[in-house]
Amino acid sequence: MDGRASAPAAGTIVNALATGRGSAFAIDRETTATVELTSGGDVTGTIANAPDADTRLIERCVELVVERCGDGQGARVETESEIPMAAGLKSSSAAANATVLATCDALDMTVGEDGTLSLADAARLGVRAAREVGVTVTGAFDDASASMLGGVTVTDNTADEVLARGTVDWDVLVWTPDERAFSADADVTRCERVAPVVEVAVERALAGEYERAMTVNGLAFCAALDFPTAPAMAALGHVSGVSLSGTGPSYVAVGERKGLKKVQEAWSEYDGNTWLTTSRTDGARTE
Repeated sequence: MDGRASAPAAGTIVNALATGRGSAFAIDRETTATVELTSGGDVTGTIANAPDADTRLIERCVELVVERCGDGQGARVETESEIPMAAGLKSSSAAANATVLATCDALDMTVGEDGTLSLADAARLGVRAAREVGVTVTGAFDDASASMLGGVTVTDNTADEVLARGTVDWDVLVWTPDERAFSADADVTRCERVAPVVEVAVERALAGEYERAMTVNGLAFCAALDFPTAPAMAALGHVSGVSLSGTGPSYVAVGERKGLKKVQEAWSEYDGNTWLTTSRTDGARTE
């Protein structure tokens, strides 16, 4: 009665805070969840190397899967992650996705086209849990779907619908400052003021022009959330696209590795961590 699953991080193409529509792409760093079902009804969670971290999200994910497909089981759930928390790299979505799939695995459920749940519905359970425990403003279905399905998704977060999917093969550069920014604390009113600009980014993403959408989004949300544009400006001319990821504080850039390495030299002058990785065409999976 044990289950284990992993889900990747994601980077922002369009932040859904302004318009309700968003877009994200899977990045090759992971969160892994292990779920052990118990005979009691209680669910307890732990996050490896973070004893004081809030475990309500992963606990609620287990509860929702058991309510839908189980028989009143309790569980112990633990996550461990390569993704920095509260950095704009969708750590909560990855944790929720991994936990939902690990719980399904423990219940011996098949998730996918021929399973009890589709992958998209599994992502929706994690989004519901995130809303119920208050760790998201938009519901983050764009982030959750990219992490669960892999590749790029464009979504309507007000209806939890996937509007478009795409496949990309990008090298990716990430800069994560030392500070943290929690999505639930974002100033939604300021974000809504840049909606006319972000609508342009949404349309570019729906047309498959993801890199252009990223850059428009990044400049708009740096202004809305009061993050510096200097990291984006340092990247322009060397990369295909660059954006503030989520509600920050991380920035992501995509393009050819040669250009990304030039940007890495510039970003390495800032405090924090800079790292090269790749996009992911595959999403969450059981192990």
